[in-house]
Amino acid sequence: MKNPRWLPHPWLTVLLALSWLLLQHTLAPFHLISAALIGLVVPRLLKGFLPAAQPVRLLPSVRLLGVVLWDIVTSNITVARLVLGPMSRPHPAWFKVPLELTHPTAISLLANIITTTPGTVSCTVDEPGRYILVHALDCSDPAQMAADIKARYELPLLAIFEFTPPEAGQAANPGEAP
Repeated sequence: MKNPRWLPHPWLTVLLALSWLLLQHTLAPFHLISAALIGLVVPRLLKGFLPAAQPVRLLPSVRLLGVVLWDIVTSNITVARLVLGPMSRPHPAWFKVPLELTHPTAISLLANIITTTPGTVSCTVDEPGRYILVHALDCSDPAQMAADIKARYELPLLAIFEFTPPEAGQAANPGEAP
């Protein structure tokens, strides 16, 4: 479904309008009108600089958000124990996470998720080599950590951004009847 020309990025419109209202701390009519105008005009002005809005699958997005928030909380606790522990001896490691993702936004989100989670930093996204170079503060098994990143973050991002619906008359799953 194509977006109307006057609303090229509906989520950006909503985000800008809500951000404006939060910054103003009021729902006065003037600020409601201002929020609506900002939300409608700014995405229209930026239309040529932003890629076309694409449908995003909501349920996998919400699941990924929950996983990332949980991992951030638990990683903060783990890193705090590691750093503040009297006998802690971290085992830093560099490792590559091979990419199956091809969507540029999904790759960028994966790199940001890795960096946002305490204890890991994505250092390089090598597009020709199809991997992300990651540094971990404490990692005894780099291969397992790369596999965990792929399972916890990359697979959901594949489901969100690179999902291709089955053709008409084609089964959704290989073993499923049409």
